[in-house]
Amino acid sequence: MQSIIIGAEALLLSEHGRRIAPGTNRHLLDSNLHSPARRLIEARIEHADLDALIDRQAENGPADELLMRRLKKRRLALRDEIARLERLLDPGEPA
Repeated sequence: MQSIIIGAEALLLSEHGRRIAPGTNRHLLDSNLHSPARRLIEARIEHADLDALIDRQAENGPADELLMRRLKKRRLALRDEIARLERLLDPGEPA
């Protein structure tokens, strides 16, 4: 597990680069790791976290433009990933 600091935010990451909460049971992380439903939940949480981080950075005055562009690009990629996973889980058409 490693910790990465983005601006004033610290994120704990698993060996696979996924964000995890401090004190999370290791066994729970390993079960059903690649489930589309789990990835959808993780993507929604990460998207909400990025929204909050971007808003806080904007409120604090002039921000690092390169950092803001990277954060916004990641947020956009997450939005696309969320849409893809939603289509995968609920295709809308009978098979």
